[in-house]
Amino acid sequence: MSFNVSTFDTGIIIRRSLFFIVLVALTLGNLFTLFRGLNSPQAMDQAQIAREISRGNGFSTKFIRPAAYEMAVKTQGGTAGFNMFQDTYHAPLNPLINAAVLKLLGADKADTWQMTKDELVYPLDRVIATVCTLFFLLSIGVTYLLVVRIFDAKIAGVVAILMLFSDTFWNYSLSGLPQMLMMLLFTCGIYFVYRAVETAVEGRPAMTPAIIAGVFFTLLSLTHWMAVWVAFGYIIFATIAFRPRGLVGVILFGVLLLAVVIPISRNITNTGTPFGAAYLTIYNGLGDRSEDLAMRTADLGERSLDLRGIISNVVRTTLLQTTDIIPFLAGIIVAPLFFLALLHPFKRQSIALFRWAILGMWLAAAFGMAIFGISREPLDPNQMHLMFAPIMTAYGLALISILWARLDFVATNTGLRNLHLIVIVMICALPLLLALPSEIRAGFRLSNRGGIPQWPPYFASALNSNDSGLKSMVAETDIVVADQPWAVAWYADRKSLWLPITRDEFNNMENAAADLQTPFTGILISPSSHGSDNITNVTQRYGDFASFVLNGSVFMATYPPGVSIYDKATQMTDIAKRYPYPKPLVGMQMMYYSDRAENASE
Repeated sequence: MSFNVSTFDTGIIIRRSLFFIVLVALTLGNLFTLFRGLNSPQAMDQAQIAREISRGNGFSTKFIRPAAYEMAVKTQGGTAGFNMFQDTYHAPLNPLINAAVLKLLGADKADTWQMTKDELVYPLDRVIATVCTLFFLLSIGVTYLLVVRIFDAKIAGVVAILMLFSDTFWNYSLSGLPQMLMMLLFTCGIYFVYRAVETAVEGRPAMTPAIIAGVFFTLLSLTHWMAVWVAFGYIIFATIAFRPRGLVGVILFGVLLLAVVIPISRNITNTGTPFGAAYLTIYNGLGDRSEDLAMRTADLGERSLDLRGIISNVVRTTLLQTTDIIPFLAGIIVAPLFFLALLHPFKRQSIALFRWAILGMWLAAAFGMAIFGISREPLDPNQMHLMFAPIMTAYGLALISILWARLDFVATNTGLRNLHLIVIVMICALPLLLALPSEIRAGFRLSNRGGIPQWPPYFASALNSNDSGLKSMVAETDIVVADQPWAVAWYADRKSLWLPITRDEFNNMENAAADLQTPFTGILISPSSHGSDNITNVTQRYGDFASFVLNGSVFMATYPPGVSIYDKATQMTDIAKRYPYPKPLVGMQMMYYSDRAENASE
C-alpha cells in the first residue's frame, strides 16, 4: 500500500516538475529570445499614460485624438491646452498598475531606459509585457484551483496545460493589452461565484462570497469599460440565484456604481459626457468599424453615427462571434463544447447551476461586443471571449471525459482512459509548437540587439534614439502630427496628434497649438497608414493627406530618380510649404516632414 502511495506521489511530482520547467522555459523564451516589442496601439497608449501617472501628471496623455480635443474645447469654453491633456478613453486600473511598476523601476525619468544605438526593441516594452505575462501565469494558477474545486485534478491539470500551450494567450500576454489582467480578475470573480453557488445549494446565505465576486467584477470593469457587460450579467444571475433575492443584486449594483463615480465625474469635467471619448468605440460596432475615422474627426457632426443599419451590424457581429468562436476562445477546440454541456444533467447541483452563471455573463459580454464591435484581428482590444475560455474548456473536457468513459473499448482497456486528453492537448498545442523553431532561429539572430522589431509598422529606435531618431528632432513643447501617435507618445515621449482627415481641421488645430505655445513641428507618416490597406481604401481613409501618406511608396516606385507627390495635391500646397523638409527615418517607409531644415535628409 505504501509502495502505491509512493509511486503515485512520485508521478505527481514528476508531472508538476515538467509543467513548471516548460512554464519557465516558455516564459523566459517569450520575454527574451522571441520578444519583438509591443504591437498594439491601445497597449502603447496605456503604457505612455502609465508613465505620465508615474511622473505625477495624473491620467494625462501625449496621444491626442482630434475628436477628444474638440470635446475638451467645447467643455472648457472654447480653449483647451495640449499639455497634460486628460485621457478619457481608457479604463484606469491597468495604467495604474503599470504606473506603479514604471515608478519602481525609475522609468518616470525621461533619460532612463533610453535605447542604445544597437538596440531594436524598446526595453520598457519588455517591462510592460512582463507584467502582463505575470497576470497570465497567475490566471493559470487560479484557474487550476477553481477547476479542482469544480471537477478534479486531472481536468484542472489539462486546462492548465492547454492555457500554457495556447498561442493566443501568449500573444495577448506579450501585447501589453489588459486582457491578461482581465482574465485574472474574472477567474478570481467566478471562483467566488462558485463558492456562492455551493453555499446557496446547501441552503445557507451566500451573501459574502457573492459580494466578494462582485468586487472582482467591479475591478474587471475598471480594467476595460466593455467588461461592465460581464458585471451586468453577473448581477442579473446573482439577483435570481442568491437569497435574499433582490438585495444581493442591489448591493452588487451599488458597489459597481460607487466604483465608476470618480471616472464618470472626471469624464464629465473634461468632455461634458459621462463616457468621455470611450463612447466613440461604438463606431466599431454600429458604425461599420470606423472608430479611427471618428477619432480623427474634429467635428463629429460631419460623421454622425448612422443607426439605420443597427440591426444588420449587430447581426453581422453576432454571426462573426458564432462562426469564429474557436479562435475567439483562444483556439482551444473543446471550449465551445461548454454549450453542449448545458444539456448534460450533471449530478452535482452546484456544477449544474454554476454553468448558467457562466452562460449569463458570456451572453451579456457577447451582446456588448456585438454593440461595440469585435473583429478577427489577432489583437482586438475588445476581445472578452478569452476570459471565458478556461472555464468553458473545463466543462468541455468534463463532458468529453464522461462520454469517453462510457465507450465499451475504453472501459475494458485502462490504457485508453486518458487518450482523448492527450489528443486534445496535442491538437491545441500544435500551432505554438510548429511556429517555435522558426521564431527561435530568428530570435537568436538578433538576440544581441534585443530582438526583432515589430516592423512594419513599428520601429522603436527610429522614434526613441537621441542621435537620429524623432525624439532628438522635436522639443518637449512641440507636437508631432502622426499616423501612429501612440508610438510617438510611447517611444519618442513627445506629444502627438492623430492625423486629421481634412486640411481645415489640421489648420484649425495647428493655429490653436501655436497660440498655446505648443506648435506643430512636423508630420510623421509610417506603414500604419500606407501599409494598412489597399490604395483605394487608404486614399479614402486619409482624405486630404493621401498625398503625404502615399508619397514614400510613389517615390520608391519611381526611383530612380524618384518622384515626390506630397506637395503636388492642390489642397495640400500650403501645408507642404510649411513642412517642406522630408527626413527618412526608416527608408522611405517612415518619413518625417519637418518645418526645420536641420531635420531634412542630406
